[in-house]
Amino acid sequence: MGLLSEGTPLSWEETKAKADHVREHGITQFINLWKRHKDVKKDCLLWGDEVEYTLVHLDHENEKSSLLLKGDKVLHVLQQQERENPADLKTIWRPEYANYMVEGTPGKPYGGLMAYFNMVEANMRRRRKEVMRLLSEPGETALSVVTFPRLGCPNFSRPEFQPTPTEGASRSLFYPEEVIFPGHPRFKTLTRNIRQRRGEKVAINIPIFKDKNTPSPFQEDLSQYGDSGESQAASLPDHIYLDAMGFGMGCSCLQMTFQACNIDEARHLYDQLAPLCPIIMALSAGSPIYRGFLSDIDCRWFVISNSVDCRTREERGLEPLQKDRFRIHKSRYDTIDSYLGPCNACYNDIDMVYDRDICSRLKAAGVDELLARHVAHLFIRDPISLFSEKIDQNDEEESDHFENIQSTNWQSMRFKPPPPNSDIGWRVEFRPTEVQLTDFENAAYVVFVVLLTRVILSFHLNLVIPISKVDQNMKTAAKRDALRQGKFYFKKDLLTGYSPPKASECICNCPCGNVDISRAVDAEDEYTEMTINEIINGKEEDGFPGLVPLMEAYLTNIETLDVETRCTISQYLKLISKRAAGELKTTARWMRDFVTSHPDYKQDSVVSEKIAYDLMKTCDLITKEKIVEPDLLFPIITRTQESIPHAVKIAEQHLNDKHAVTGHHQIDHVYQDGTLNGNE
Repeated sequence: MGLLSEGTPLSWEETKAKADHVREHGITQFINLWKRHKDVKKDCLLWGDEVEYTLVHLDHENEKSSLLLKGDKVLHVLQQQERENPADLKTIWRPEYANYMVEGTPGKPYGGLMAYFNMVEANMRRRRKEVMRLLSEPGETALSVVTFPRLGCPNFSRPEFQPTPTEGASRSLFYPEEVIFPGHPRFKTLTRNIRQRRGEKVAINIPIFKDKNTPSPFQEDLSQYGDSGESQAASLPDHIYLDAMGFGMGCSCLQMTFQACNIDEARHLYDQLAPLCPIIMALSAGSPIYRGFLSDIDCRWFVISNSVDCRTREERGLEPLQKDRFRIHKSRYDTIDSYLGPCNACYNDIDMVYDRDICSRLKAAGVDELLARHVAHLFIRDPISLFSEKIDQNDEEESDHFENIQSTNWQSMRFKPPPPNSDIGWRVEFRPTEVQLTDFENAAYVVFVVLLTRVILSFHLNLVIPISKVDQNMKTAAKRDALRQGKFYFKKDLLTGYSPPKASECICNCPCGNVDISRAVDAEDEYTEMTINEIINGKEEDGFPGLVPLMEAYLTNIETLDVETRCTISQYLKLISKRAAGELKTTARWMRDFVTSHPDYKQDSVVSEKIAYDLMKTCDLITKEKIVEPDLLFPIITRTQESIPHAVKIAEQHLNDKHAVTGHHQIDHVYQDGTLNGNE
């Protein structure tokens, strides 16, 4: 959830008065970090994941499901080992926005050996068991669902609380203050300051799914919830109206972080993964229901974007600029606006707003134009949470002012400098993935993305397309059934002039891979529209190999890949391939079909309490592997384990050392990759 500084939160007026101070010292802190670490090299990439869990209570007697507000109590116990023995951890736990959420990560980052891929699912299983052990009352469970289907409906939490539309941090018609995590002041402070900075409540309008009996136009009378008229004016016809930060930041997700070998590799990974954000989001879609209604979207992204949109009317272009500095085109939670690699500058084809004075200061300190503009773009924002004890800092030893603004720019990718006084390197965070129901699925998506970084780095592939096309893809990805119905801009030819012969062989040996490697491609002919299935599994008529076949071909060249790990990876790639092909449903499509086929559903877009209970109960059974839902998953067979067998570790290290001495690096040794969770 970002930077969790301790202290006494300032009011919005006090925070606003210190905004220039935070920006000035935040830039100084970044410059100091950049100078200290710009030439630092690490031996290999590290990597990790973050899974957010939703605590749910299932009242089987009354057939009612509720969000369980025990996050603070559960977290206190989960963090006990970290307090007592921080050097030897299997898992790490952090709070999230709502008190029905907890976030779990591996205790330490995974490394460069292929066998680490076989540990991900086992560690996720451990995390879920650790939470479940603390849910001792009947009906309590921990689900990995993106959003609870009746979040914001009357009495959706346990214990029950009532919204307070005229007071409190959010002043929501639907979201009680008590649902926000009480264990750290950051969360309510962000909620209050976003509303006060904006000058009005946030307004989230989600298109409703128009079924046979859905009213047309669909428009609620919000006075029944205590609305004074503000919300009614902000709501749109044929949309589900939400009015609080909790509707977005109360969603759960799956994130991955990668520590690169150096700053250049981090920038390269950032650029190459950015075009994949909408593809992976559509492939992992899991959130079609909001406030008890079926929506016409499948993903949470733009719900969260609107839930933290603190831009004023001037910044949104609704009024002429007078008091504010910039017309800002996006929420602070949105897609990235630029690539960071010099060779990709020509693809930065949108008008990125940035602070020119800050950019000039960064350039004067030696930071190159692209990185300077990126940071200056982040710093057009005000800090929206500040603690009195953190106003005056040692800019040589601390980075809280930089992180204050960096961590509240919640973009699809995040470029993360090393923290001060730490051995952590330059990192990138991959943020669009929707969390899945089972540990197997979550592990599959993590391994898919991490393995793809290995292929990209080792084969010197290039996935970059104009940034405007990535934005268009993101909008497409959020739509209902985008996986099957959407078309996405994607690179035609992935090879570059630096791709090794082995990469060409792999692509040519793929079932769809018959690209003429030698031909030149005009700039305007570099990308085309493809379906998710074509991107993942290949497009034979155009000679596009597909990401999964390319990864399979890559794996055949890995000398150190043990049988157990290969079996597990094969199952993960099988899931991704079948999802992309539409043979297995996304979670969103499965949930939508569950609702529309429920005997209580009246074809009116309403997800009743009984339907929601049956859905959550079924999700719980799937998560616990008590049932197999054939439309969603095939029978799971993996050989995941919590540690790397000693013999495998020795054998892999021996081969890697051998290749290092002879200079004949095998593909996965050229760029050993992974992720480091900075928990920021």
